[in-house]
Amino acid sequence: MSRLVRGIGVKGNKYFSSVDNKPVKEYRLWESMLDRCTEKHWSTHPTYTGTTCSENFKSYTFFYEWCQEQIGFGNIDSNNRYWHLDKDLLVKGNKLYSEDTCVFIPAKLNNLILKGDKRRGDYSIGVFYRADRGKFMCSCDPKGYIGLFATEYDAFLAYKKYKESFIKAVAIEYKQQLDARAYKSLIDYSVEFDD
Repeated sequence: MSRLVRGIGVKGNKYFSSVDNKPVKEYRLWESMLDRCTEKHWSTHPTYTGTTCSENFKSYTFFYEWCQEQIGFGNIDSNNRYWHLDKDLLVKGNKLYSEDTCVFIPAKLNNLILKGDKRRGDYSIGVFYRADRGKFMCSCDPKGYIGLFATEYDAFLAYKKYKESFIKAVAIEYKQQLDARAYKSLIDYSVEFDD
């Protein structure tokens, strides 16, 4: 019986995990995904608490072969970075890495759909209270400042309108390179008050 990788995964003997002492891309992705499914990772990254992977994804052989068939797997973005393995675009709030829930998307898109719970504070997504002005402010990258509003809800609506429009524009930019499921999820993406 071979040792489990991260106490979860089975490497098997079919595919190399490294070449010339450098981990291959598939293995780095697989090991990183398994790491995010551990309590050790959850202790420093609480947004991943409860994250797990399918039985199939526990197998490096299955994961390796699955990657080869995925749109975007070999893609590199304008910053010379490989596209990200994403688990929660197709199923918002998803905590399961699986062959049915994961797609590869560019970092630019992956960062757009991050919620940022840790840095956000007590207000809805994209909204901050400016005590010096007595108003609510919203901002969103890459634009930054969007405006000041009398209520948190009005600030959120401005943020929602901008962010959804921006996500759609970036999705259209990448349409020819994206998995059709990812493209549809991005076009239909809705920013919610309690995100």
